[in-house]
Amino acid sequence: MPASMVLAVSCLSSAVSAAPAWQRLHLPQPAQQGGYDFPVYANHALAGDAADLKKIREVILIQHGIQRNGDDYFAGAMELLKASGRSADEILIIAPNFPGTPDKDKGFDRMPVWSVQGWTGGDVALPGAGTPVGLSSLQVIDDIAQLLADKSRLPQLKKITFAGHSGGGQLIHRYAVLNHVDEGLRSKGIDVQYVVANPSSYLYFTPERPAQSGFAIYDKAACPAYDDYRYGMQNMVAYAKGMSGADLYLRHLPRQVTYLVGSLDTDPNHRVLDKSCGAEAEGPTRYDRAHGYWAYEQYLGKHIPVARPIPAANRQYFDVQGVGHDQGRMFGSQCGVAVLFGDKAVVSPQAAVCQVVRP
Repeated sequence: MPASMVLAVSCLSSAVSAAPAWQRLHLPQPAQQGGYDFPVYANHALAGDAADLKKIREVILIQHGIQRNGDDYFAGAMELLKASGRSADEILIIAPNFPGTPDKDKGFDRMPVWSVQGWTGGDVALPGAGTPVGLSSLQVIDDIAQLLADKSRLPQLKKITFAGHSGGGQLIHRYAVLNHVDEGLRSKGIDVQYVVANPSSYLYFTPERPAQSGFAIYDKAACPAYDDYRYGMQNMVAYAKGMSGADLYLRHLPRQVTYLVGSLDTDPNHRVLDKSCGAEAEGPTRYDRAHGYWAYEQYLGKHIPVARPIPAANRQYFDVQGVGHDQGRMFGSQCGVAVLFGDKAVVSPQAAVCQVVRP
């Protein structure tokens, strides 16, 4: 396999002709000979230097949730693109599909495989054929981004949006904090933004958590590992080892992040809500955890000596009115469409209304 993008289109189901087809994307790794293959859905053929890639001006990477249903997320994003009035010739929708252990019959042969939810936090892939040692799901997003930012392939690319909902929101949130490529992409003249919708938990830079009086050190007796990664800075995932919470916070300041939460995502017993004590330390529901974290971002800049306030232009916070845990309605809301496709995009009259939150 050459160290370039190689395409092999495979249908997920021959019985459903309208189902999206995934592409076998070859991701080179300079430090490791050969690289690895990975499944993605995309609205343009990604093989070699396909001619239509020369027209692409924006990339929207849309990340699935814990069901690992990249086909559904891709199909939903394509519906939104069509309704937005934007040209599909200029926008590349790409939906990575992280293979999990239950997916052995989906044709993802000789590709990395994760534990069912390990990919959501940046864990390394399980050992297997075709899998580089220590490959983090965060590194996969890095490798996709770097490949797309190659000006010889997408010479007109001006913007990359990383968006995720639920389990995908967890991954994209942590990617926004931890990734190693943001500054390099910007140095190439590419605008970078992150859209995080309805994740189960957030990554805190310090041991404080929401409390009645604001924020306070959490009770370790109640949850000894509450500040471990994926919730805090202790026992950090290998991808980001060696960086302190203060270093990560300062690097994160200029990154453009939009947070969305459904005003009805308030079920403390939702079937896929993270109910571990580390997550419960952040609040009882996704709605509470979102608002707690948004306030924490502002608190950190004002109360931690090494920190600085986040520039207002780099953060947006929205309550999506009347919506629960529903990725289609979240990204199809007024603010969801605007942040994904721009302020001039067509918004459906049925789109959920968004309320700006100023923590």
